[in-house]
Amino acid sequence: MERDLLRAPAVVKPVIRAQETVAPTRPVEYWVEKAWWITALPLILLITVPILTLFTRTSITEWLANIGLKTVLQAIGISLKTTLISVGLILLLGTPVAYLMGRYRFRYKKVLDALIDLPLVLPPSVAGLALLVTLGRRGSIGGWLADLGIEIAFTSVAVVIAQVFIAAPFYVRSASIGFAAVDPEIEQAARIDGASRWQIFKFLIVPLSRVAMISGIMMSWARALGEFGATIMFAGNLPGRTQTMPTAIYLGFERDLDSALTLSVILILFSFISLLVIKILVALQKD
Repeated sequence: MERDLLRAPAVVKPVIRAQETVAPTRPVEYWVEKAWWITALPLILLITVPILTLFTRTSITEWLANIGLKTVLQAIGISLKTTLISVGLILLLGTPVAYLMGRYRFRYKKVLDALIDLPLVLPPSVAGLALLVTLGRRGSIGGWLADLGIEIAFTSVAVVIAQVFIAAPFYVRSASIGFAAVDPEIEQAARIDGASRWQIFKFLIVPLSRVAMISGIMMSWARALGEFGATIMFAGNLPGRTQTMPTAIYLGFERDLDSALTLSVILILFSFISLLVIKILVALQKD
């Protein structure tokens, strides 16, 4: 009896129901997700509303009629011709740079990388002025070329140079990432099998990096198509000679708003299709 009394009382553990311990997380997660959408909405509207407004300012009938205008056709033709040449030059000149940046390590690589990316953040007017004082009639190189009877500034060649200067970093950046992603062990195995450097590049590295290269080319083309500041500073705005779609929009804003709206819609469609193609290619590569 006394032993039973001296025994410690049994500890009674409280029974806690599952409903009391588990917090209702579903409503919290629901409202957190909604909060992200609500906070993202202002920027989405800021981007989409002005773009959609351009489409509502002109009807399809007026848009089709304005496409037939001489100034509009000339601007479209010059833009397409110069951007195709620019893309070819970017592919030719930018691929070695992208391969160097993606596959090699060397001193001052960060400095060169920042220099290549500089046109991305440089004001286009500054880029145009830099090209003008370098390749203009009184420029450091342009003056020497002028003595030989070669003029670059305010010609279609100047349009191409301005587009390459501004748009090339997009291709170099994308292609270098693609080149860097190729496994070095695959390249080493190809060398063991007797493949030359050119064969490795042509049949191994380029196919494995093709999506990155195509994406970079599309981005460069879209950027060159929309280039304005450097072009108008270095090449001018001469109808039928150097007037591209962006510079024609600038002039049309003062003289003919309908043609400016038409060219704006065309540029938006070109840019949107280019970006959509890039997104699809990247998604297909992941799958």
